[in-house]
Amino acid sequence: MTLKFTRRLAAELMNRGENAVRINPIALDKASKAMTREDVKRLIKDGSVYALKEKHNLGVRSKLLKQKRAKGRRRGQGRRRGTDKARQGRRWEKQVRSQRTLLRMLRSSGKLDKGSFRKYYMLIKGNSFPDKASLLLHLGEEGVKVSPEELKAINEEIAKQYK
Repeated sequence: MTLKFTRRLAAELMNRGENAVRINPIALDKASKAMTREDVKRLIKDGSVYALKEKHNLGVRSKLLKQKRAKGRRRGQGRRRGTDKARQGRRWEKQVRSQRTLLRMLRSSGKLDKGSFRKYYMLIKGNSFPDKASLLLHLGEEGVKVSPEELKAINEEIAKQYK
């Protein structure tokens, strides 16, 4: 085979990147003839193929801080900027997008007219509904009935979109 093949297999076997794998210039001929994993394993055992030493000194401080934070240190009041909800990441975006998708599907199925779609769209934008269940409750009060089967299909569609 080729040296590229040998290098790739050696990297896989030694759990290192391909750029860290070196082939001894004396054994180039043997390395190019290696055709199986066993051949490459033999070359590694002989020392014809080897990996450079790992660099361990990179990012020591950041790793230390990460470990401390995993234990719960350095997360007190004095470190915080923003409210608890603001620190939760993209929760609001996910919530709003799923509610808007639900509305769009109800509109496309003909259960919502243009006016009520616009009304509920703006209510969603104003953060009036904490979740889809409360949105459906409000829609039910207005006369929009959604069966459990339809809701399941809509939820599956939403799940597909955000995977």
